[in-house]
Amino acid sequence: MMIRRSFLAASALSLLCAALPAAAQSPVVIKFSHVVAKDTPKGLAADYFADLVAKRSGGKLKVEVYPNSQLYKDGEEMEALQLGSVQMLAPSLAKFGPLGVPDFEAFDLPFIFDDYAELHKVTQGPIGKALFRKLEPKGIVGLAYWDNAFKDFSANKPLKTPADFKGLKMRIQSSKVLDSQMRALGVNPQVMAFSEVYQALSTGVVDGTENPPSNFYTQKMHEVQKFMLRSQHGYLGYAVIVNKKFWDGLPADQRKILDEAMVEATKYANDIAKKKNDEDVEAVRKSGKTTIIVPTAAERLELKKAMAKVHKEHAGRIGAELLQSIYKETGFDPDKL
Repeated sequence: MMIRRSFLAASALSLLCAALPAAAQSPVVIKFSHVVAKDTPKGLAADYFADLVAKRSGGKLKVEVYPNSQLYKDGEEMEALQLGSVQMLAPSLAKFGPLGVPDFEAFDLPFIFDDYAELHKVTQGPIGKALFRKLEPKGIVGLAYWDNAFKDFSANKPLKTPADFKGLKMRIQSSKVLDSQMRALGVNPQVMAFSEVYQALSTGVVDGTENPPSNFYTQKMHEVQKFMLRSQHGYLGYAVIVNKKFWDGLPADQRKILDEAMVEATKYANDIAKKKNDEDVEAVRKSGKTTIIVPTAAERLELKKAMAKVHKEHAGRIGAELLQSIYKETGFDPDKL
């Protein structure tokens, strides 16, 4: 009997030891949630990042990407990250104002960047890094800035001058700057989740919106909007962020893999952003459902002048010193319009 018990104990110990390496090899799962389609610049970059991490970690890290608000709508995802329900997000920069970091709303200011060169001086330089540090008390670590594109207005009537906007109901993200931007044009701004915009446009709950072409096309807004004004009036970009407690708890070698993969994924994201948006403008044009209006230089200047006051209205809230440092990089001067 004693021999049998010893044999069973030895067998159990052997099975336990055999199971330990398998358990140790279970991958660390990183849930990466976002609210746009897989074939947008953000969606493509998130999948690219996941593939890089899987290869470079030898399967020890697994990034699970959940696109198109599968897990959380854009009004819910930030809280989910802070609670640890997801580990990684790539929200638009407008999302940090409601979180209590209004500095990021500088990116929402109309016409603050004329091109990607000006933009990248900010996002890829000391200003971008300093802004990320302000997220850490909120339990968030900023990893990278990803471009989408510059935004265009859309509606079911032609838009060219500020007078054309008066009285329209237009969807915006939750941002005090975007609210002021629309009111400067005589628009009644409506805050709503991105996933609800198509339905709101199709039923007339809102008359129009602002989007980069890739979001406009992949969400099929061209089916329910007759006109797009290529205003390029504001920037829409994203911050790839991670739950700080989760990030700090990872071994240094795993953080290194994620950091290096993020550097490469960011280059990929930014390289494809302009290409993808140009392709989607052409796809909208070819659909024949939306007329694309390209403003003249004079018409664009008139829009600039109409919205210049938004910079001054929010300088105190965003931070006058921060704005001056951005203006120094970009050459923008609202006082000269």
